[in-house]
Amino acid sequence: MTVELILAQADLTEFTVRPLGGGTYNEVFRVTSPEGDFVLKVSPSGRPGLTYERNLMRTEALFCRLGHAVAPVPEVVHTDFSRALVNSDALLTTWLPGRPLFGREDVDRPLVRRQLGQAVAALHEVTGPGFGYPQLGLHTTWTAAFLAMFDAVKADARRYGVELPGIPLDPAVFDEVKRPALVHFDLWDGNILTDTGLTGLVDGERAFWGDPVAEFVSLALFRTIEDDEDFLTSYGFEFTDSARVRLAAYQAYLYSIMLVERVPRGSTDQAMESLITNALTRALDVLA
Repeated sequence: MTVELILAQADLTEFTVRPLGGGTYNEVFRVTSPEGDFVLKVSPSGRPGLTYERNLMRTEALFCRLGHAVAPVPEVVHTDFSRALVNSDALLTTWLPGRPLFGREDVDRPLVRRQLGQAVAALHEVTGPGFGYPQLGLHTTWTAAFLAMFDAVKADARRYGVELPGIPLDPAVFDEVKRPALVHFDLWDGNILTDTGLTGLVDGERAFWGDPVAEFVSLALFRTIEDDEDFLTSYGFEFTDSARVRLAAYQAYLYSIMLVERVPRGSTDQAMESLITNALTRALDVLA
């Protein structure tokens, strides 16, 4: 009934709905109607697992509205954040063609990575009003924003009984970041859609305003983006020693999130835990 109420509010009277797999946070549905094909996301009605997961869908709507103008990002069709109709946030966007890049062997990967470099560079030209997660309140500097973001994850770790290693952070390297760029921060292969080439960048609910270098973590999850010459050449980025230190800090941040979120999500995959822990250790070696 929840889905039907939301779609009726969006002025869709004839439609078919089927669940889409692959999501780990929201309920996601494909909607087919005479007006076109859409994706409907419905947020969990309970409390968020981690601090930064509050009101995530509102950030995704913002990401889509800003990103759609410059990159293959879904267009917002309808939102309901009132919690008056249903006890959840709802976001309806256009359906993008293609399938996730993850596990694909039937695509020209160098071509896709070059197209991806251009699309991500365009996203990073979008500038925000401050630094940090839009749904949590912004900071005037990236240093203050990132340290607060990391402190929140550490607090979540204590709340869920997860022991994180000591993570040395030098504020001076983050002071170099002066412009708050639009960062998706979840561009692993599962959120990159492809056909014969790049067709979409989806699931932008974890976006924030910050350092573009942070984007390179999920773009090379458990690896290093410096091995991806196609992407970096197309993007137009050359690493400095400072950028490498900042990248290691953002890797430590994401891998810490991935370790902590296993508790509220009830994950028992020991192989994945080892993969995350080893990646976090490599990031800490750089920071040390």
